[in-house]
Amino acid sequence: MLQTIHQTVHSRAASLLPKMMNADMDVDAENQVELEEKTRLINQVLELQHTLEDLSARVDAVKEENLKLKSENQVLGQYIENLMSASSVFQTTDTKSKRK
Repeated sequence: MLQTIHQTVHSRAASLLPKMMNADMDVDAENQVELEEKTRLINQVLELQHTLEDLSARVDAVKEENLKLKSENQVLGQYIENLMSASSVFQTTDTKSKRK
């Protein structure tokens, strides 16, 4: 009787072992897929961070260039005003006084 119980337990264990191994393999496969997905997402986040850093640097460079151009425009505007005020062509003339 003991031998029969032992054989039954052994045969059930033997039949459960492949199922348990398959379950372990399924878990391992799921873990592998999950790990690959996490790795992909981390790489994507890192790439987006680098892109953001590049864009931020570009924005800073454009702001600096914009300030430089504004300053140059002010200088040019002042220069043009000075030329116009020094030139008799741009002087305002009183047309009423000439008619009288």
